[in-house]
Amino acid sequence: MSGAMTTSLALPPPPPIEALEENGPIALFVDFDGTLVNIASGPDAIEVSDDLGRRLGSLAERLEGALALVSGRGIDNLSRYLTGEGFFLAGSHGGHIVSSQGDMLRSADPLPDTVHQELSAFAKQHGLLHERKAHGAALHYRARPEAEAMACAFAGQIAVAHDLAIKNGSCVVELVRPGVNKGGAVEMLAVLAPFAGRTPIFIGDDFTDEDGFEACTDLGGFGILVGDRAPTAARFRLGTVGDVHAWLNL
Repeated sequence: MSGAMTTSLALPPPPPIEALEENGPIALFVDFDGTLVNIASGPDAIEVSDDLGRRLGSLAERLEGALALVSGRGIDNLSRYLTGEGFFLAGSHGGHIVSSQGDMLRSADPLPDTVHQELSAFAKQHGLLHERKAHGAALHYRARPEAEAMACAFAGQIAVAHDLAIKNGSCVVELVRPGVNKGGAVEMLAVLAPFAGRTPIFIGDDFTDEDGFEACTDLGGFGILVGDRAPTAARFRLGTVGDVHAWLNL
């Protein structure tokens, strides 16, 4: 993938979504944490409005189905918070993808139990949080940000030992199968109906969303960064989760 990196604060806000649609149909790929919901102290501490799923379903209808949530969370976890329908779900950084009708499009192999056992023991020893996912694993250190280097180093050792890939996020380091990333999810979906032939746009806040920004750029679209993280391959910027909701007319 390619994409010029730039300082986020130099980025302008995106044109109104209605203006973009006047130039042709668009497809949206949207992150969850930090994009549609505010970051919380832990993965289970987020606050999600009861009708968010319904509102996303309405957005998908306006886009003729060309909406996918692309998250590091597992699809089973996302489904706890989103009861709507009509949009695609790409969980575990794209390791698990289902259509708006629930059809399985991709399912990476789960990680070995020994990986979770080692991460869990390390987390308990150092006051961190191990999150077991259907297609990955995460070490959260938001409660102990000073443990970042230690957590990342240990996760790196596990990755080498088990031939896994590392994903670094905001106060989290994750292990996934090699080749699994949000850009790959975009590339897979972009050639399928209802996404094919539309300008792809990725909206996200975290380091792991850069793969999505670059994939959309390579496919003739662009990324929209949420927040002020830098550098980034995004072309536009929105300041907050509230700004994302307003831009999407949710």
